[in-house]
Amino acid sequence: MLECEDLTYAVRGAIFEVSRELGAGFLESVYEKSLAHERTVRGLGVERQMPVTTYYKQVAVGQHVLDLLVEDQLVIELKAVRALVPEHEAQLLHYLKATGYRLGLLVNFTHPKAQVKRLIR
Repeated sequence: MLECEDLTYAVRGAIFEVSRELGAGFLESVYEKSLAHERTVRGLGVERQMPVTTYYKQVAVGQHVLDLLVEDQLVIELKAVRALVPEHEAQLLHYLKATGYRLGLLVNFTHPKAQVKRLIR
């Protein structure tokens, strides 16, 4: 059984609804706001632009922001680029490591429909 299967299924449904409604070509922030709204409509708890600090040997060494955190379990990194590259996956994996969360979705709102990659740390 996949980790958080019901949650990821619901989130993927929201992602594809946003993709179907908006299509490709908008800024990442437009998709982020739309997806946060769609998740709220579906009854899922969502935090946008959540700040996270990276530590090295208990010293704060970096600050970054998660695009979306759903139900305090699922990290979502959004892109609006022509194609995903390995650096995008690495970014999400680093976010998972820094936060201690295990599951993330890398989402690219591209033509003809959104692309979703599920990553586990």
